[in-house]
Amino acid sequence: MEATKALGLRNQTYFTLQGFSHLAALQVFLFVEILLMFLITMTGNFLIIIVATTDPALHTPMYYFLKNLAFMEICFTLDIVPKMLVDLLLERKVISFSACALQLSLVILLLTSECFLLGAMAYDRYMAICHPLHYVVGMNSRVCFHMVVTCWIAAIPFSIGLTSWLFSFPFCGSREIEHFFCDIAPLLDLVCSDTYFFKLLLFTATTVIILIPFALTAASYIQITHTILQIPSAKGRCKAFSTCAAHLVVVTLFYCTAGLVHLKPKSSLWARSRKLVALSYTVVTPMLNPIIYSLRNTEVKLALRKTFGRRQFVNKVTLLGQ
Repeated sequence: MEATKALGLRNQTYFTLQGFSHLAALQVFLFVEILLMFLITMTGNFLIIIVATTDPALHTPMYYFLKNLAFMEICFTLDIVPKMLVDLLLERKVISFSACALQLSLVILLLTSECFLLGAMAYDRYMAICHPLHYVVGMNSRVCFHMVVTCWIAAIPFSIGLTSWLFSFPFCGSREIEHFFCDIAPLLDLVCSDTYFFKLLLFTATTVIILIPFALTAASYIQITHTILQIPSAKGRCKAFSTCAAHLVVVTLFYCTAGLVHLKPKSSLWARSRKLVALSYTVVTPMLNPIIYSLRNTEVKLALRKTFGRRQFVNKVTLLGQ
């Protein structure tokens, strides 16, 4: 009887996302706020990609990595936020079985790739500050391209493996996901078979994904700090540190939000707390990254003025010619 019930529920074609249904009176307010942050996120990250591609002054390893980070943030935002915005306006928040699996696989792929990319960006800062004479050769365009490709490829086994194994389990009881998108922890709550080995693999994978880039970042910044402290002038130390400050803030935001959710035991993190923390790394952090890393950077501001100022000039000349 139980086996038949489990099989029947497994064959259902949809889940229901609970989202922020416990905040029914704030649905419209949340919609407006999240929509505004979504528009800022898309605008800021697209601007980074445009200026880092078109302005020769920004054709450096740091901005190459930043451009790829912006692309990851755009993909991650598009994977989660549009569906969340629609659900905030609908009474029944439904997602199909296949769409849920696709969304989860992209979440794992993009979060893992971003984690690895942040480690690569820390290594770039290490090379720039600790080995400036070897920086041009050691971080040439070919090396940077291979590093970015490696970040993407290394994430694929985690994405496909974890998603396919999780969705091979039977789902019993309620098909209501206590979250605003398909994530591993709330989906595990719906599984009615033994998940010991899956949880063991999940813990191992999470440790590898988070701790290896974190160790690389920490080791890089230990060396960077040692090198900066040896610079004789205070102005030189400030200038060297300023090239790393934005990356440090972005890394801290990432590990204090996404890292917290996926490393903290599920039993000690309530569902509503999990939603709030997840909201910070799915909506807030992608919006803040371009502001922290680039839009308050003098080089990027100058590139924006050059890029869009030149286009306005060309448009005026074209109109005069007509």
